[in-house]
Amino acid sequence: MNTRNSIEITRRRFIKTLGATALIAAPSYLSACGHLQDAGYIRNINMYSDRTDESINLDYWVNGQYVEEALKDIDNFMRDVRTDEVKKIDKREINILSASHRLLDTDTPFILLSGYRSRETNEILRRRSRAVAKNSLHIRGQAADVRLNGRNIHQIANAARSCKSGGVGKYLHSGFVHIDCGSIRVWSS
Repeated sequence: MNTRNSIEITRRRFIKTLGATALIAAPSYLSACGHLQDAGYIRNINMYSDRTDESINLDYWVNGQYVEEALKDIDNFMRDVRTDEVKKIDKREINILSASHRLLDTDTPFILLSGYRSRETNEILRRRSRAVAKNSLHIRGQAADVRLNGRNIHQIANAARSCKSGGVGKYLHSGFVHIDCGSIRVWSS
């Protein structure tokens, strides 16, 4: 009996040590999106842009490391298509998009309507719509507007909201969901 208790303690210590090591090795903001903690050793982003007819379906995080070349491809894909300007997309935003997509349990890519926006593009859009913020997180590379064939606005928003990692806006009349890595908030328009 004494031997069995020793084995149990050893097993518990091993599991605690393994868990602590995993937490230390992971980027600090992962705790903000609990679903990413269970994402495994590979994280993928799968999106299509009907504005450019481009698509990406790539692994950007493998074995605890970001794949720099993949991040550059994501930056380019999510560029301001009006000015062709590329900005580094916040890794938290990529993680939220990836986790949201994973929760929706589909191989169908997100349709990207808007990723990074230059100030110039943002001002043009603001003149057309009161729903466009003057200091939009799109300008910082921290937001994306997406659709997903086969899933409705509410399903996409619920998946993004369950990540508890940023803002989620449902634009019902325009048929898209805004997902950002800013402060946690929810709205509908």
